[in-house]
Amino acid sequence: MLNYIHWNVHPEVLPDILPVRWYGLLFMSGFVFGYYILEKVFKAENKDIKWLDNLALYVGAGTILGARLGHCLFYEPEYYLSHPIEMFKIWEGGLASHGAVIGILLSHWLFAKKHPGTGFFWVTDRVVIVVALAGACIRLGNLMNSEIIGSPTDVPWAFIFERLGDNIPRHPSQIYEALAYLIIFVILYRAYWKADAGKYSGRLFGYFLTLVFGFRFMIEFIKDVQVDFEKGMALNMGQWLSLPLVLLGIWLISSSKTRNAN
Repeated sequence: MLNYIHWNVHPEVLPDILPVRWYGLLFMSGFVFGYYILEKVFKAENKDIKWLDNLALYVGAGTILGARLGHCLFYEPEYYLSHPIEMFKIWEGGLASHGAVIGILLSHWLFAKKHPGTGFFWVTDRVVIVVALAGACIRLGNLMNSEIIGSPTDVPWAFIFERLGDNIPRHPSQIYEALAYLIIFVILYRAYWKADAGKYSGRLFGYFLTLVFGFRFMIEFIKDVQVDFEKGMALNMGQWLSLPLVLLGIWLISSSKTRNAN
């Protein structure tokens, strides 16, 4: 009999002592690490460091609001449109990465309008580097919450998520995604510093969309469905939402030399 990994980690760091959840700690870690990386970028490009604080606020608000609205409107629209107040209960869970992308992009547009000398693509090409790192942190948070689990499998590294009352060995899809996003972060980081990809407007953004959502499309084949209506679908909601983003990414890469830097 295979010795599967029995996962029963408590979602709080110090249960009954300090009710801080691993998810929240890892979520904020992504923002903290991202801030210091972008600080290095701002200094290298002689941008006002004070603007970075504003950008952090814009991106933080865009991420949370976009992710929450994305889940409510993409995955459970009938319920949340009938109970709109429930949309504000972020602490009850329910965030969608596709919605986060929309919220982040809107925050970039608003930031660029108020900060001359940046521009939408200038901001986006740099922020996506750290968004990939934040994505890795968030997926580790999902692992600590025993959520967004994988489909049943018999691979020797399968997880049994005991907190869910589930005795079925499953793919640890959260770990797969965390590792993939960490690798994508390294690729984007090196592309910016070593290959001068930041000089080509929209190129890093294109890399991000193509790699992240290309992987997201593939990983969905070994993930459990998030909502019941996805059962029986050839492609689930996450995959349908990923396809146009991959195509947009390919177009951004191929056309990046024809756009101005801002």
